[in-house]
Amino acid sequence: MVRANRNRTLLQLLGLVGVFAATVAFGTGSSAAQRMAASGEQQEATIIPAAVKPKATAATSASRSVPDVKPIRSSSTAAKGPYYVDFRARTAASYGHAFVWFGKTSEKKVEVAGLHPAGDETPYILGHLIWVPAETGASYGDLDVQYLTANYRVYLNEPDAKKVFAYIKHLQATSKVWNAQTSNCTNFIGQIATFMGLKVPFHLKKPEDYVNDLKEMNGGRQTAQLTSDR
Repeated sequence: MVRANRNRTLLQLLGLVGVFAATVAFGTGSSAAQRMAASGEQQEATIIPAAVKPKATAATSASRSVPDVKPIRSSSTAAKGPYYVDFRARTAASYGHAFVWFGKTSEKKVEVAGLHPAGDETPYILGHLIWVPAETGASYGDLDVQYLTANYRVYLNEPDAKKVFAYIKHLQATSKVWNAQTSNCTNFIGQIATFMGLKVPFHLKKPEDYVNDLKEMNGGRQTAQLTSDR
């Protein structure tokens, strides 16, 4: 009887130990599971934003960099060409004089070409009746801005400028006489303008009017491009 009671008591103790062990095991498992779940939630909370965060694209990168990027302002001379021919008119003792400046926009030095009588007033007077010896370089007042009455500047690229400048030099070398009605200063610069493909007015005009009309006839265009046959 006593032995039976002992066996029953032992079984009860074993049962309680089993229940306690199961409870502890369950509790430990739940705690571990909770920690894993919590860890998983934390990991998931870290991963998801990274996953849904928009990737940087070329557009978004460009939009971010816009405030740091300054727009490139193209130089007017770079767009128009690094060389130029400037058709000019100035005052003179009579009705004025027409000539050209030509050169490179980045340099202050200019070359001057214009047809005018060689010598003093006598050749000029005679030149209204006959042909007189001429000069084709700079004359008095050509480099002085205060005498300028009109100008029309046209820009050229380098290949075209070389051709135009060579033509101007050729014209200077071959223009030996001056006459007020035919081989005069406006006719001289008109030949240069024609070579450049510009429309030209009739040469018997006052130099100031000639240059202004030259600009108007060409719509004030600031560039010239030679044809392939030049």
